Amino acid sequence: MSTDVGGSAVVVGGASGIGAAVAARYRAADRPVLVWDVRGDADVECDVTDEAQIDAALAATLAHFGTTPTEITITAGIGHSGLLTEVERTDWDRVLAVNLTGPWLVMRAWARHFTERGLEASIVATSSVSARLVDRSMGAYCTSKAALSMTVRVAAAEWAPAIRVNAVGPGVTATPMLGNAPVDSGWLKDVAGRTALGRLGTADDIAEAVLALHGLGWITGQVLEVDGGLSLHSPINAWDASHPS
Repeated sequence: MSTDVGGSAVVVGGASGIGAAVAARYRAADRPVLVWDVRGDADVECDVTDEAQIDAALAATLAHFGTTPTEITITAGIGHSGLLTEVERTDWDRVLAVNLTGPWLVMRAWARHFTERGLEASIVATSSVSARLVDRSMGAYCTSKAALSMTVRVAAAEWAPAIRVNAVGPGVTATPMLGNAPVDSGWLKDVAGRTALGRLGTADDIAEAVLALHGLGWITGQVLEVDGGLSLHSPINAWDASHPS
């Protein structure tokens, strides 16, 4: 098995939040990294729901590096809340398109590239503790992340031994996805209080785990929950404190 390694990396969805923290860690280690994002300030603009844009982004990445990156991190995703009886079909489709289909399309494109050239690589996707914990009013999001976790496991089995595929499963993390929700009151304060390590996660907490998974050569097909111990206590109650858990 040959390896076309330049020590370079790609972070898909790396313009903000967890992805930006992953990219920052690569830069701090003097590792070449290229950021894909739907936002125009990314190194490579790419909508992960568009196969043509993914193909173009992959080609642009190879041209930029002059070699194949060995570590692909996929953090692109969107949040969503709404009771299952009230979610609109268009919203449901959008959440699954961005959180599930998009990451699969990116993984598939890179896996084909690696396999055709006999290369070794590591892929880490971003799932969530919500892949296995029931969050009332977050059914579309939970479904998208549960399906992504299984996609990661199947991909790891199909693409072994050359390509390792893993995921991180963040708990509640202080990123732009939380919007303007106050962290010192309401449900976020309650979540921090129920987290074993006593606080919300940060984007850098998750980034640390992502890079660790890339470096662990005997690990594949795993979803590492990076939640500070939140899931040890109880599922996240993201609905309303007035309703019983």
